[in-house]
Order: sequence, then C-alpha cells, then structure tokens
Amino acid sequence: MTKHAAKPDRDFALLFMVMLTIAAGNTALQSVLPALGRLLSVPDSGVAAAFSVSALLWVIAAPFWAARSDRQGRRAMILLGMAGFVVSLTLCGIFLMAGINGWISGPAAFVAFIAGRLIYGGFGAAAPPAVQALVAGRTTREERTKALTLIGSAFGLGTILGPAVAPYLLLGSIGGVQIGLAGPAFIGALFGLVMVIAVRRMLSDDRGMAPSQGAATAYPSIGGQSTGASITAATATGIEKISYRDPRIRGWMIAGLVMGHAQAMTGQTIGFLVIDRLNLAPIAALQPTGLVLILGASAALLVQWGLIPLLNLDPRRLMLFGLIAAAIGTVLTGIATSLYGIALAFALASAGFGFTRPGFTAGASLAVGPGGQGSVAGKVTSINGASFVLGPSIGVGLYSVYKPVPYLVAAAALMLLFGYALRFLHAPTQATANADEADPVI
Repeated sequence: MTKHAAKPDRDFALLFMVMLTIAAGNTALQSVLPALGRLLSVPDSGVAAAFSVSALLWVIAAPFWAARSDRQGRRAMILLGMAGFVVSLTLCGIFLMAGINGWISGPAAFVAFIAGRLIYGGFGAAAPPAVQALVAGRTTREERTKALTLIGSAFGLGTILGPAVAPYLLLGSIGGVQIGLAGPAFIGALFGLVMVIAVRRMLSDDRGMAPSQGAATAYPSIGGQSTGASITAATATGIEKISYRDPRIRGWMIAGLVMGHAQAMTGQTIGFLVIDRLNLAPIAALQPTGLVLILGASAALLVQWGLIPLLNLDPRRLMLFGLIAAAIGTVLTGIATSLYGIALAFALASAGFGFTRPGFTAGASLAVGPGGQGSVAGKVTSINGASFVLGPSIGVGLYSVYKPVPYLVAAAALMLLFGYALRFLHAPTQATANADEADPVI
C-alpha cells in the first residue's frame, strides 16, 4: 500500500497481522481439539461436529459480510470480525475450562463449546473481505494483485504458526483453577483483543474512501491453504454469471469437491491417529500432532510457493500429478505406525493437495473468459469451504469403524478422480476461453 508513505505501510502491516491472527488462532485451537475430546471423554463425532458447524456458518456468512463491507465501512467490519473472534475464543476457553475442572460434564462442556464456535463462524468471516477491500482501495491497479496475494499469504502462514505454537500455549493452574488444554483458546483471544485495540486506535478511517470490493474467503482450517480464488474474486471486474453446471467448469467443480473432501477427511482425523497409533495420553500427543501438521502445511506451501512456479505445469497436469502424490500419501498415512512414518506420509499427501488445489482454481479460471472470473472464483471459494463442512464428520465417522478407513477411502476417491480427470478435464488457454465466452451456457 504505497499511495502514501509510512502510514499506509503501517496499515498494511496491521491488516496482515489481522489475517494472521484469525488463521493462527483457529488452527491452533483445531490442533488441540482431538486431545481435548479424549481428555473430556467426548465422542470423536462430537469433536468433528465442532469442526463442521463453525465451517458451515462461515460458508454461509462470508458472502453476506463481503457484500456489506463496502456499505458499512471496512474498518467497522474488521472490528466486528475480530470482536467475534475474541468473544468466541473466550467463551470456548471458559466452557473447556469448566469441563477440565469437572464443573460440568465433558459432553456438556463440548456442547457449549460448539455454541461458542458458532460465534466465530458467523462473525469472524466479516474481517477478511473487509481487509481485502481496504487493501484494494489503497493500492494502484498495478500493485493490487501483489498486495492482496501478500495479505492472503497470512492465512497460509497461520496454518503453520497455529499448530506450531499450540503445544506451548498450555497453561497451568491459576488460583487453584486448572486451565491446561483450554490455554490456546485464551491466548488466542488475548492476541485477538490486542488486534482489536490496535485496529481501533491505529487503522486509518476509511469513511469517504472510494468504493472497493473484497470477496468471501474460505474457512481458515488445517489443510485449507489459500488458492488465490478469493483474490481473483476481489479484483475481477466482469459481470458474467456462471452456473456450477456450466459445461466449461462442471468437471473442475466436481474435481474440487472430491479432492477437497478427501483432504478434509484425512486432515481432521490426523490428531486422533497420532494419539491412537502412538498410544499417547492426550496432552503428550500435542507436540507430535503439531509436528505432523507443521510438516504437512509446510509441504503444501513449498509446493504452492516454490515448485509450481518452477515447474510451470498446466492446471490439468497439476491436478493429475497432485492426485497421484496425495493418494500415495494418504494410504501411507493410514498404515503408518511411527511418528516418522505418519509425518512423512502426511507431508507427501499435503504436497499432493498443494498441487491439486491451485490446479483446480486455475483450471476453472481458464475455462471461462474475463467476464466470468469473479463468478467462477466465488464458486471455487465456496467449494473449498464446503469441503470442510461435511469432510471432518465423514472422516471421523469412518475412523470410528476402523482407523485406516478414512485414508483408504480418500485414496480410492482420489484415484477414481484421477481416471475422471484423464478423460474429462481439459485446461483451455485463455484465448480459447475468450472464444467460448461468445456463446456461454449459463
């Protein structure tokens, strides 16, 4: 943000920290939920429900807040989103602490915890599109995509930072009250409160600023690294409406939904797998789980930020190569019996998904002309978010039948998708997409 000098640069750093806090706080809490569930004697399906309900409400609320950010004021929407983040984590920490200390039963604590997560899902989604809109409004057209990409990278960094710091956020007793695994929720809320105060005092007032748009952002989740679709939606100027059933993108939408669910199924059960395969107590499992998640997120980001630009593969090849790697990685994760084996296999699977997610995004984008970019990008974001609504519950349900099952089912789905992609997925050039735009099928 360089239209002005130091002050916009300070604002940009502040907005980056807002996005980083939202992602890191959410994934830190996600990484300890399996251990919390086991400690409180909550069924694994209840833990999966905590993942799913928040993601569902985020998917519903994100487009609503994105549409309102320009009318209500971007700074106000950021404050609303961060306030929802703080209130949600504070309530979640209180409810979990009540269960840990035996003031209420474990299942009752988790039901209340899920209610607290609804606040995050409903109001936390207000901040990212408002951040995008502020950045877009304070950068030139030439700077905009680069600036938004840098802001979006905060989500990717948060998926690494959250699980990395979570094991160190456990708190002991305060005044005879045991906090323990509720610590990440309270520490996350504290960081969120700092950001609320900083935004309120330091972020420039955007009233009177020229209209600028932000876009719905996919739910920040373990394994849910950004693909850039939200950035495309925020910078698109076309008005063509594209249907999910449009023949140009239908195959890519199917591919995104299948591989997204495979990733959500396996990623959200990995904490349980570490506990059970290594026969660990819940608290003792936090560092091994964090290590596995860090390696997985790092592998995906290495692919997206390093290998993809280097290899310069078209979207179809990204999808095909990634599906093979992800399928092999998920099978190996499901049968691994050591921490080294689980971590290495999960990193391979995550690297595979690191290829498929950008392949899905780019393939759908190239299938339509300039006028349809915003519509398609919005659908890509919704598919990415929808995968984390049912995916965790499906994965945990299969895990309860037999531990390797979610990984084997995910691998089978990925291989079937590989066959589908070989036959039906094509990656037209932008010139082809422009020609197709003359007679769109809506």
